[in-house]
Amino acid sequence: MNDKIRELVENCKSRISDLSNMAAAELQKIKSESLGKNSELTNLLKSMRDIPAEERPRIGQMVNEARKLIEEAFADAERKMKEKTLRDKLEKERVDITLPCDNAVQGRGHLHPITLVADEIMDIFKGLGFEVLEGPEIETDYYCFEALNIPKNHPARDMQDTFYITDNILLRTHTSPNQVRVMEKKQPPIKMLCPGKVYRSDDDASHSPMFHQIEGLVVDKHITLCDLQGTLEAFAQALFDEKTKTRFRPSFFPFTEPSVEVDLTCSNCGGKGCKLCKGTGWIEVLGAGMVHPKVLENCGISSEKYTGYAFGMGLERIAMIKYGIPNIKLFFENDARFLKQFR
Repeated sequence: MNDKIRELVENCKSRISDLSNMAAAELQKIKSESLGKNSELTNLLKSMRDIPAEERPRIGQMVNEARKLIEEAFADAERKMKEKTLRDKLEKERVDITLPCDNAVQGRGHLHPITLVADEIMDIFKGLGFEVLEGPEIETDYYCFEALNIPKNHPARDMQDTFYITDNILLRTHTSPNQVRVMEKKQPPIKMLCPGKVYRSDDDASHSPMFHQIEGLVVDKHITLCDLQGTLEAFAQALFDEKTKTRFRPSFFPFTEPSVEVDLTCSNCGGKGCKLCKGTGWIEVLGAGMVHPKVLENCGISSEKYTGYAFGMGLERIAMIKYGIPNIKLFFENDARFLKQFR
């Protein structure tokens, strides 16, 4: 009996020792033949009633140990077969990244439309004398809210859902905190542009939880709302076309007073009215206003001596208008068919 049990184990191991040409179905067939209800091992257990009672515990233990060894052998074989299948698949799909690109097939790489728009906007404002300065994406509550005239429990905080890391640390909801940091360190004149990623709890066809903003700030003596309008009109005409006009509508932002929403004549219809602008001839593109005196004072700048203006725009919205893109999610899907349209 001992020899027969050992022979069963060795025979099973021998049959599955070479997996190089064995299919998964064949392995399962051998497993069924070795451990199934009609297997020799199962028949041995059934024949225990014919074995003397004093021998049954010893023989039963040997059969169970044999079953365990066979099960372990199949588990090891199945693991090796899965590894082999994965290796074969990876080898079949392997790409030699050292090979030169076949431009005729692959085409050249393209800049993302967000990058294209950001670069163009920054070039325009650099031509107007602005300095590009970036800041941290992880901010404190003070720089993101309180320094910008949005104290704790202020109703304006309901305007944006914020991703808090701790009670005091958060993902910035706008790039304005960097303006505060610059004003704390530098006295006017200041003429700066702040590009970067920002985060808000929005997610639909026109909003994303992560998006890109560019905000501008000018602080100096005798800065007026006319300076703001002239700057934004020059920007819009450079970005779209020379016939583009701007329109200011009264609005509210805690960090500017007065505050305005800025509309541009529709780039699709030239202001005549179309589906894109919903028949109005105008498209809202950004928010702006004169820097609130309290914000200047929070940064150690005299509001009696200096004035300033600020503006902010979402790059995705500008790109959607400029390129006629209907859904913001297209920017983040990395679909080569979409991206290759932009050069």
